[in-house]
Formats: sequence, structure tokens, C-alpha cells
Amino acid sequence: MAGGDKASIVIKKVKKVAPAGHHGGAWKVAYADFVTAMMAFFLLLWLLNVTTDEQKRGIADYFSPASLARQTSGSGGILGGATLSAEGAMRSQRSQVGLTLELPSSDEESVTKGHEEGALDEEQLEDLLAKREEEQFAAAEEALRQAIESVPELQALAENLLIDQTPEGMRIQIVDQAKKSMFPIGRAEMYDHTETLLSLVADAIAQLPQKIAIKGHTDATPYVTDNGYSNWELSTDRANSSRRALVKAGLPKERIDSVAGRADQEPLRPDRPFDPQNRRISVILLRENPRSGGASTAGGGAG
Repeated sequence: MAGGDKASIVIKKVKKVAPAGHHGGAWKVAYADFVTAMMAFFLLLWLLNVTTDEQKRGIADYFSPASLARQTSGSGGILGGATLSAEGAMRSQRSQVGLTLELPSSDEESVTKGHEEGALDEEQLEDLLAKREEEQFAAAEEALRQAIESVPELQALAENLLIDQTPEGMRIQIVDQAKKSMFPIGRAEMYDHTETLLSLVADAIAQLPQKIAIKGHTDATPYVTDNGYSNWELSTDRANSSRRALVKAGLPKERIDSVAGRADQEPLRPDRPFDPQNRRISVILLRENPRSGGASTAGGGAG
């Protein structure tokens, strides 16, 4: 080079960067979930197409069973996991009482199922329906008895709950005892333990189809105020208070057929008109089938 200049030497360094891992795997998981969901969907469509109505009902019943099994503790028991009141002796007024049971169906089709070889005449069908109704009443009664027996805090109320069969229907009575009243004297606002018992009644009969009649009763003690308010009004108001408690506990209001106050006209203890047990609320499951009429067994306790 001219002038003795030295040539410049340029050193070029190339930094190699390792390729980053690819990030496109998430879509595969989402796609797999989508494919699985579509398979389940098409399987459901196929099942709906190839099964009969009876098989569909069976599948539905399998996934929504009701149990009458007796449990004495835990969230699956009669209290449904709810807590007792602060006193520990009784449910609070706002507490919900839970009770599930499996009852025989009253559907006429299910009653005649299995009799396909020959048609049933009207009398045979009525007998079958009457038998089914008796089974329903027995299941509801057993559920109430188990509810009382399974919870120590409710056992003290066993004598206040009477269940019997009458020509009118199955009668569930919540009665006063000498040391345990259901309502304050002369008032229609019920005690908390009365609402608890009515909640149990509502749970036990919720699945039954029969209409409900509610009656209020007093003893023969005269009760008349200056404005003419008497045992007639008091018994009627208590019956209506019980109706509201049953509906609040989940009983459909359409099931209520009648609400009446009977004052002291239908005493539970006719030979003792002033007996506390004459003060009571009667909840009657009205018979749909006259052949299922039963004799009255007044005084039979739930315990």
C-alpha cells in the first residue's frame, strides 16, 4: 500500500441465538376437549333416538334418585347439614328442615304396568289405585316417624305429632300437650318448634299428589274478646298461619284445598273437652280413591 499505511482489519462476530421453543401446543388441548364434547353430544343424540319413552324415564330416574334411607348424622341426614339454634335444643325459625323419601307413583299408567295380558276392569283399577294411595300414605308416615326419631333435638316433640287414617284421608295432627304448646295462649303466631314440625310435614308430603285440608281446633275454654273475637276466629287464624308455614317450607300452594277453623266442635278428646290435646292443627291428605278409606285411629303418636 502507498505511504506505508497498514490495512485495517475488521473482525465480525456473529452471535448465534438458540431457537426458542414453539408455543403452539395449547390449541391441541382445546381441540381435544372440543372433540370429546362433540362425541358426548352425538352419543346423547344417538341415545335419544334409539331409546323408548319408558327407557328415557328410567335413565332420568337413575340420575335423580330419592332415598328413604335413614341417616342419623352428617349433611345427608334429616337436618340436611343445617345447624341448630344457639340454644342447641331446637331449630331456629329461619332454619330449613330437609327430608327426602321415595314414594310410590300415583300415575295410572304405572299402576296398570305389568297387567298387559288382559285389560283391567274399572273395579280392579280402583282397587289398585287405592292400594297405591295407601302405600303413599304409609311412606309419608314412616318418613315423619324417622324424622322425629333420628334427631335427638326433635324427640321431645314426638308426643306432639299424631298420625292416623280417617275416611277423609291421612291425618297429621300437631297437638298441644300439658307442658308443650304449639301456639301462645290466645294467639295465632306459632312457636319456632311448631314451624319446625310443619316443615317436616311439608317435606314428607311434598311429593304426594293429594290435595291438603287444614283445620284449626281449640279446646272448650271460652275465649271471647270485647270485639267478638272468639275460638272460631282463633282456630281459623291458626289454620291460616299453618298454611303459610307449609307453603314457606315448600308445599305448593295449589295443593291447598281448604282452610277452616273448627273451634271446639271436633275435640280429639270428647270426654275431656278442656284437655290441652284438643288444641291442635290437623293437616289432612284428602283421599283421591274412595276404596282406600281407613278407620280413624285418633291418638296414635309418631314416636
